[in-house]
Amino acid sequence: MHNEFSRIGLISKTGDPRVRDTLHRLIAHLRGRGLEILLEADMRSRIDTGDLPLLERPALAGACDLAIVVGGDGTMLNAARDLAPAGVALIGINLGRLGFMTDILPEDMTDELDRILSGQYREESRTLLHARVLREDQVVHTSDALNDVVVHKWDIARMIELEVHIDGNLLSTQRADGLIVCTPTGSTAYALSGGGPILHPRLDAFGLVPICPHSLNNRPIVIDDAAIIDIGLHGDDTQAQVTCDGQVNFTLMPGDRVRVCRHEHQLRLIHPPGYDYFGILQRKFGWGVHS
Repeated sequence: MHNEFSRIGLISKTGDPRVRDTLHRLIAHLRGRGLEILLEADMRSRIDTGDLPLLERPALAGACDLAIVVGGDGTMLNAARDLAPAGVALIGINLGRLGFMTDILPEDMTDELDRILSGQYREESRTLLHARVLREDQVVHTSDALNDVVVHKWDIARMIELEVHIDGNLLSTQRADGLIVCTPTGSTAYALSGGGPILHPRLDAFGLVPICPHSLNNRPIVIDDAAIIDIGLHGDDTQAQVTCDGQVNFTLMPGDRVRVCRHEHQLRLIHPPGYDYFGILQRKFGWGVHS
């Protein structure tokens, strides 16, 4: 396999003192390989960028063919929403906690990148979600998500009433703290805390997971990812929001509908050659560990 990556974009998290050292080592290593390096513009406040080009996120997405994301899964989620539509492949260097998507450790970074840049890697396609808020049939907000779209209560400790349709067919009317619509990638995140199933990344499926439903009959369900999900908000005094990936939120009004569907683009996620999804689950969740 030949090396298809020559223009490398760098994106990093903020507020972590480890980022500076990791980025300096990373830049020096990539320069040593003669690769073109492009930095996200806000890095000027974190490291000495020297003569390296600084680009805003949209320009970076159009200029690089590989982005290395230094941070945790939250940093990766943020980058994925912007770069996936441009077809940019992403690699994650883990400075976070769980690291389901940022699966390269800083101490292994240079060796793993050498293998990847030599063409030894595994590439995955990850499904994204697209959400629209409809108010009197007019689109008032749109956002994308790699993990999940969540319709949830806010401000007061009171349940909200939701009506859920799948492809125009009524699935349920439920009173709950909210509803999570997750991708397979997001099935190990917030949805898992709500009792949802873990979905393998290669499944063409979404999970719908109620948050603290009033009725025990409202259970998680797995559906085809070609489906269109409509979540209607009932109640004149309902206070609710829709949040994408726990990072982008919008306040809903009574009568609003949140329509969720599969995004037209997928994320290209690059892993080292030894990547093993089930091994990741074992390490992160402690499966197979005997006391």
